[in-house]
Amino acid sequence: MGCFPIKTVLVTGGAGFIGSCFVRQLIGDGGYRVVNLDKLTYAGDLASLGEALEHPRHEFVRGDVCDAELCARLLAKQRPQAVVHLAAESHVDRSIDSPADFVRTNVQGTYTLLEAVREYWAALGEAERETFRYIQVSTDEVYGSLGSTGQFTESSPYRPNSPYAATKAAADHLVRAYHHTYGLPTIVTNCSNNFGPYQFPEKMIPLMILNALDGRRLPIYGDGNNVRDWLFVEDHCDALRLVCERGKVGTSYNVGGHGERTNIEMVTAICDLVDRFAPGLAHSPCRSLIDFVADRPGHDRRYAIDPKKCATELGWRPQLDLSTRLEQTVRWYIDHREWADRITSGVYERDRLGLVESR
Repeated sequence: MGCFPIKTVLVTGGAGFIGSCFVRQLIGDGGYRVVNLDKLTYAGDLASLGEALEHPRHEFVRGDVCDAELCARLLAKQRPQAVVHLAAESHVDRSIDSPADFVRTNVQGTYTLLEAVREYWAALGEAERETFRYIQVSTDEVYGSLGSTGQFTESSPYRPNSPYAATKAAADHLVRAYHHTYGLPTIVTNCSNNFGPYQFPEKMIPLMILNALDGRRLPIYGDGNNVRDWLFVEDHCDALRLVCERGKVGTSYNVGGHGERTNIEMVTAICDLVDRFAPGLAHSPCRSLIDFVADRPGHDRRYAIDPKKCATELGWRPQLDLSTRLEQTVRWYIDHREWADRITSGVYERDRLGLVESR
């Protein structure tokens, strides 16, 4: 049995990128039963669960966190000792095009789930209430944009600048309010930009890898000097498990990978890795495909996470450096082209989204 102290965990969004990794980890460790609630929107994929999908300790339920009756029924039937809420609309460009979808899932969905969890938790026995946890998985984008120095800490003010970030911030505030008003044992985590296998190719790293392999242009917003703090998804899920086990109720934890890079630095590194691992491409060197395009409206300039609290209180650190993890990721997408082709077929052709005039 692994270090996770909980027998049954309800994971929302467990067929998504981060959620499926978290489910795979829990099932792989043994001793845990996972109830996986996912709506299976365009970015959800059961294949990303691997062997966990058919495992006897994994139960998949297709459904929407906005469905109050379903949430209540699942909690009553499955009796989880923890709820880890990962279900969300998460792509900034899509939030620019369709903010209503983000309000519905990220705000209304979180509220609906919180209400169901509050009622379920209130009916538990005293000992069960004491050990129950609700984990809200959020983003560093709620903090807004940094200048050239400094890092986000758990005390940084929320200043969201995109519809996506605003809806995640609203959800985080609801979670905080439910702890302080009702006593619900909640914890919020705010992670930096995740990457790794099974990430839907609308996000920068898989998009650039696949475009480089296909000889398509590599669009870089603005001057390419926007900075992100990159975090490998497996490391993030390690942190989530530790938060469930050791995290202090009513607080938050920033999870960052010590991986600050400009976008142009990341794209050129990806180009060099594709040239190295897929030699003989007609369009090599892949750097020749780089194309600077109009910037994203309201594009945050820099993110950087200070993960000191995770390190000191939970003993968490990334297992490997960014360069090694990026190599592993590029190799995975080269070796799993059929997965990327299947998940995007007829749904997303790697075209740019979120094209509106900045005000």
